[in-house]
Amino acid sequence: MRLGDGNFFLIAGPCVIEGEDLVLKTAEQIARIAAAHRIPLIFKSSYDKANRTAISSFRGIGMEEGLRILQKVKSEIGAPVLSDVHGPEEATAAAEVLDVLQIPAFLCRQTDLLVAAGKTGKVVNVKKGQFLAPWDMANVVEKLESTGNRKIFLTERGASFGYNNLVSDMRSLVIMRRTGYPVVFDGTHSVQLPGGGGKVSSGQREFVLPLTRAAVAAGCDGLFLEVHPSPDQAPSDGPNMIDPAQLDQLLTQVGRILRVLEETERSSSKGKRP
Repeated sequence: MRLGDGNFFLIAGPCVIEGEDLVLKTAEQIARIAAAHRIPLIFKSSYDKANRTAISSFRGIGMEEGLRILQKVKSEIGAPVLSDVHGPEEATAAAEVLDVLQIPAFLCRQTDLLVAAGKTGKVVNVKKGQFLAPWDMANVVEKLESTGNRKIFLTERGASFGYNNLVSDMRSLVIMRRTGYPVVFDGTHSVQLPGGGGKVSSGQREFVLPLTRAAVAAGCDGLFLEVHPSPDQAPSDGPNMIDPAQLDQLLTQVGRILRVLEETERSSSKGKRP
């Protein structure tokens, strides 16, 4: 099964790599849940999170050790893996392990980074900047396509709305889909309150499920969800992450919505026959 070819898929994992044991145990849990719901999984955890609120914020364990752990996820869990890349010089080395290179939202307009990621030939997932209109992502796509790479995902993660707040505009999912590439909804970063905790970001976890349900109903191709076994103890993005039990609950709801959409599409197709 190829990701992004019409099959609904899931990108999920802890915000940042904290250590090997936690990553492997969490990856195993998420893989088991995704398999039970028959949803293909890309495991996500970042070896470095450069866009932190404060200099003291936890960023991760670094590229070399992080890629070693992600390689272990690939070999032991059997899931493709994703991490953020922050500079052109990272892309080639990261692509030796990563199946998907992710461009962080704040860097989505960085031409050299996009071109370097595109040239690796790997799938590139670009987070739409909180400061961009959805139609602006067509320019991002053009930069990636200039390398000959057509393996592209676009991810909606909310738009800046005043201070320390984001809103999710479901129209953006439809608009970005017009590029011809799969569109992903980031249900956990969309409820983030950037810098809302002073020296850290805060979040509103209680809105992850309803916003995600709405995005699936609106027709997104996949979901991005940060999942941690103990979100309240996580050193990064804890307030907006969900735990494996919540993931299981959410995917049950998502499955029901997808079945309704499929039935509606079949009924519409029958009605169009002469």
